[in-house]
Amino acid sequence: MAYVGSYSYNGTARGITVYDADAKRGRFQKRCEVDVNNSAYLLASRTKKTLYSIADEGVVAFRILEDGNLSLLNTRNIKGMRGCHLATDPDEKYLFVSGYHDGKATILKLQADGSVGPILAGVFHKGLGSVAERNFSPHVTCIRLSPDGKFIMAADEGIDQIKVYRHPKDTDGMMLADSIHFELESAPRMFRFSDDGRYMYLMYQLKNIIEVYTYESGDRVPKLEKIQTIPTTDFDVPNSLRAACTFRFSADQHYLYCSSAGEDTVSVFSRDKKTGMLELLICLPISGEYPKDLCVFPDAQHIASINHESNTITFFAVDYERGLLIMNGNPEPVNEPNCCALVKLG
Repeated sequence: MAYVGSYSYNGTARGITVYDADAKRGRFQKRCEVDVNNSAYLLASRTKKTLYSIADEGVVAFRILEDGNLSLLNTRNIKGMRGCHLATDPDEKYLFVSGYHDGKATILKLQADGSVGPILAGVFHKGLGSVAERNFSPHVTCIRLSPDGKFIMAADEGIDQIKVYRHPKDTDGMMLADSIHFELESAPRMFRFSDDGRYMYLMYQLKNIIEVYTYESGDRVPKLEKIQTIPTTDFDVPNSLRAACTFRFSADQHYLYCSSAGEDTVSVFSRDKKTGMLELLICLPISGEYPKDLCVFPDAQHIASINHESNTITFFAVDYERGLLIMNGNPEPVNEPNCCALVKLG
């Protein structure tokens, strides 16, 4: 199944569009829509039994039924403005909500049935960025638990920092352990860790680069060392005309895929699992506008681009040897899509 979240404030979309996903052909077929107020981000649980959605009122949890349809579990208010990103810990005891509009980092408890429990901790970032329009005030865009489980790391593209908090576990409050500062107006937007926990990959929205760091645990703060900086695209256009949107790994983490708005491209990188280093293989247009999210099919032979401005999903077969993205059928129309979660039933 594929679940695509959309803005619903203009009345043309209901919130989540449910698709049957053909993993072999790399295509979606629409089944139905589910009501959610402005589904800005979706996250499927690791058990594939629960789907979480950002909504105006906070976070909405759905049970993923055996046939792929959704049944509402509950809604939980986050005592802040609408979020933009969701993540969980490996044991799925906690849900981390990133607040773009109000600069808030929120942690909620997850119940045994997958429903969203009460707020465990929350903090509003403070400070000023540059005079740039999008980087004047805090914008929390990605929160994740560190691989060692000791720290909660929150990327703030508004003040060009990653805040590092000690994990509160079952106690109230988030204690700041460190603030990692980056170049002004670089906008560190999203980061992911390798499965083995040895590397962190950080994407900058305005600087349009991906940096690779080694990660080691520490008693008081994590130890990060930068080992590579690589552009998100190879198109020869000024940074002011592009913005890195998102990136995802293939299931085996041999490849990394990054989308960019403005020039509207997808870049495909190979990843050396021993050294953590990236190499650009492909950078081509996605036949749509504002590729806000990407869907990578399980075999890594197909991808789908979630195109917010053109109201489409475009599908591609990936030819790694020839360095090509081959259009895979007609675009799928969908109103103002923001994100996609792919789930294997059963």
